[in-house]
Amino acid sequence: MMWLAVFIGGGLGSLTRFGVSKITMHYWASSFPLATLISNVISCVLLGWFAYKFQDASSTLKALVIIGFCGGFSTFSTFSYETLTLIKQSEWLFVIANILLSVSACLFVLWVMAKN
Repeated sequence: MMWLAVFIGGGLGSLTRFGVSKITMHYWASSFPLATLISNVISCVLLGWFAYKFQDASSTLKALVIIGFCGGFSTFSTFSYETLTLIKQSEWLFVIANILLSVSACLFVLWVMAKN
């Protein structure tokens, strides 16, 4: 059952990430990878909220939401690829901003969730 929960959650997370990307690209035309930043921050909010507010949830539900959905919705590999692309394009301001914003925003929202 856990495998199925991860599978379903991962698919839903990936579809949500794709939707965020499409919506962001429609409204934001820039070299800065805003869609990935948005997806990763929202995923951390959801992960933190669920992990800290629903500690007593079933392991299957945790697998669905934390491992599956948040794992499919967040994307460290895309963050890394987009940052490398910015480096190759010598977009140094965007490189620094992407790394600092992504890491600090995600850690901040998890920290806030852990405190509540």
